[in-house]
This record gives sequence, structure tokens and C-alpha cells, in this order.
Amino acid sequence: MTGSAAGRLTFALAAETDALRIAGMSRDLIETGLGWSWTAARVLRSIRDADTVVLVARAGSRIVGLAIMDFGEESAHLALLAVDPSHRREGIGGHLFAWLKDSALTAGIAVIKLELRAGNLEAQHFYRSLGFEEVGWTAGYYRRRETALRMALRLRESTTGSQQTP
Repeated sequence: MTGSAAGRLTFALAAETDALRIAGMSRDLIETGLGWSWTAARVLRSIRDADTVVLVARAGSRIVGLAIMDFGEESAHLALLAVDPSHRREGIGGHLFAWLKDSALTAGIAVIKLELRAGNLEAQHFYRSLGFEEVGWTAGYYRRRETALRMALRLRESTTGSQQTP
């Protein structure tokens, strides 16, 4: 699936050659001050994983947005979503998430979960605008130094017979 936003961006599944740039964006935009866990090798494993969707938004050949979501049987985990600061507030993050949400609905996913730094108020506002709700906090989640806010978006009721906790 490719599309455009503002007539100049394209959205597509990431290629293996995108792994280093995606990893660098994660390090610089998401993992700042925490060390680097989303290395190029880890991103490449995600790109190759049939149960993971790795998306990019491009302005020409430059990646300006990324999203990585892992799919389980009834839940999905949004592992990363970032937009280059020079392209924020253009709808890129929302477009990336809409693709992932459509994929989740098609796959029969009941809930999408994520964690984010508790102090990242901009990200909290963004995810709340998409319908995510707070489901808890985990102290020391990020390298035993920072608290994570856990959020979830319920797409449908679980069919596993038990109430699925986000």
C-alpha cells in the first residue's frame, strides 16, 4: 500500500536497506538518553519477521516517519512510532497508525498496546487523540531509570473466553 500526504510523501513497508536509518531515528528520537536497543540488526529482524509490520514515510528518498508493530493472536504491540521533528504536525504519525490499525482490524486483533515514557506529554496527547487509554504505569521500565505509561486501544472484545487485560 502506498499513498500520499500533502502530495509529497509516500508510505510503504520498509525495505531491508532501511534498517540502519530506522535504527538511527529510534536512537535519536525515541531512545535518547537510554542507550540504544533498536539497533539496525534488531530492526532488520523486525522487517524480516512475518508477524511484524515495519512502515516508513518518505519525503523523496529520505525516511521522515516510521512505525513498528508486532502482531499476536488477539493483541498487537506498537513498539515504535516516530516522525522527524521537521515533519511533525503534518499527519504523518496518524497516517502510519491508521495503516497499522487497518492491518490489526483485518487480522482480527482485539487490542493494540504500547508503552511510552511517562514524561512524554506530546506522545501521550497524540495517542489519546487516536483513542488510546491509560492502563497502567511501570516504574523503571526504561533501563531501570524511567517510568513507562502503558496505554491500550481496544478494537473489539477478546474471543479467548477470558477478559484480556491490556
